[in-house]
Formats: sequence, structure tokens, C-alpha cells
Amino acid sequence: VQLQASGGGLVQAGGSLRLSCAVSGRTFGAYVMGWFRQAAGKEREFCAAISWSGGSTHYADSVKGRFTISRDNTKNTVYLQMDSLKPEDTAVYYCARASSLRIAVERDKYAYWGQGTQVTVSS
Repeated sequence: VQLQASGGGLVQAGGSLRLSCAVSGRTFGAYVMGWFRQAAGKEREFCAAISWSGGSTHYADSVKGRFTISRDNTKNTVYLQMDSLKPEDTAVYYCARASSLRIAVERDKYAYWGQGTQVTVSS
């Protein structure tokens, strides 16, 4: 299983970005997918997760109401729409595939990780 994240970049505060994560390999649709982020000098933290059907989502409080996770199982791709971006959203963003069908926020519940894409929000 390989995950390829893209869509990062430099944006002004209040702007928007849409991250994509293309997954290769079998059974994409059978697992929870998540997005995490890691700011310089900080631990990698959970942002959002989505169930295999897309019918259930979960967000960290820090991004709730501003970020939207979605997936297209026909394209083996998961997305993270990020609106109303703030300087504190600056980080490397990682997509990940969970080890199970249950939504989880813990990093150790995710078995496969993408390479990360940099998001920088200027004030």
C-alpha cells in the first residue's frame, strides 16, 4: 500500500487549500482514512478521519468547522478541504490508512502513511 499526498503550498491567513491523498493497493475502500499534521518541533497530531463509506467523520477540535474530510472510493483518493486557514495550521500534513474499520485518533492505529505535504499559512 502506498499513499501519495499533494496539494500543499503557501497561502495567506483566511485562505483555503485542498489536499489530496492517492492510495495505491487493494482494499482502499475497506479502511478508515485519516489526516494528521506535524508542526516544526511538535508531535504529530490528529486532524480528521473518515469511515470507509464516508458516512462518518471525526475532527480535532482545532480544525472542526474549518476543515472537511471526504473520500472518493472510485478514485482511491481521500481529500482534506481546509478553509479559514490560520498561521497555526502551518505544518506538514500526512494522510494515513488505519489498521481497522473503526475511526481512531491515535497514530498507532494507522498502519500506512504518506510522505507528507507542506502547508504554510502566512499572517
